[in-house]
Amino acid sequence: MDDVTAQHLDRAAAIASRHAAVLERASTVEVVARPASVHRAAALGLTMSRVHESTGLFDRRYVPSLSMVLRGRKRSIVGDDDQVWGRERFIITPVDLPVVAGVVDTAGDEGFVSAIWRLDPLVVSEVVASMSSSAVRTTEELPRLATWTAPLADAVARLLALLDAPEDIPVLFPLVSREVVLRLLQTAQAPRITAALDGIGTSVVAGATALLTDRMAEPWSMERLARELRVSESTLFARFKQATGMSPAQYLKRTRLGEARRRMVLHAETAARAAAAVGYRSASHFSRDYREAYGRPPAADALVAREQLALAPAV
Repeated sequence: MDDVTAQHLDRAAAIASRHAAVLERASTVEVVARPASVHRAAALGLTMSRVHESTGLFDRRYVPSLSMVLRGRKRSIVGDDDQVWGRERFIITPVDLPVVAGVVDTAGDEGFVSAIWRLDPLVVSEVVASMSSSAVRTTEELPRLATWTAPLADAVARLLALLDAPEDIPVLFPLVSREVVLRLLQTAQAPRITAALDGIGTSVVAGATALLTDRMAEPWSMERLARELRVSESTLFARFKQATGMSPAQYLKRTRLGEARRRMVLHAETAARAAAAVGYRSASHFSRDYREAYGRPPAADALVAREQLALAPAV
């Protein structure tokens, strides 16, 4: 990482760390009494987290967003892609995505600091429409982790700086948010963003993720999913893979396992009942997939996860 990019990210980390501490204290306060910075973060589409101890792995559902680690390192599992990363990289999530994540390095006394910025599909579509078709690069294989550029890091730092300048938000936020999207589209991640953007409300990928999430217990196949969405199987597979990094079958499996785990951890359901609820017809198949995903048998993992849950922030 060059010095200019590092300086921008240092600035972003300092701001995010300070406000994450405020948001953490405010999490137990009644809504009407929460400090103004909480409402500013929500208005800017920002979620920040600061952690001082490593965490276990937890299932998260990421909405369309830019995810960044500003201090420390985390582990993220998306489908079969399992990586540990830090501030030298960022991740784009163009559609709702099931992710398993946890903090693995807290950067000493400074603590792990992360931020997630929610992508507005209207803003993305406006910026894409204003660019020439050649400006959005295409590629067959996209890395899950992307490398920061100095212009992108600068724009993100100025976005976070609006937390300290509420009077500037009405004027500058629309401009800065469009600049962040533009800088993202100038990186190798551009195809991942545009693959999920067929038009507001009509995205094939968004439609597929909605069906697989809302009706996960049903017996889906590529043929049936493509028929429901009125596209060819090849088009569906290509767009889905490019946007999410997973095939529809991998997405469905991760979604089912995450929901089953949530049921066991939060509602103390048995493995058999949770498996049946999410669409597994075979207990042995569920146990095998679960152990492969989380490293322990379902019941044992749920017990450990339940003990860790109270200490786990959103990362």
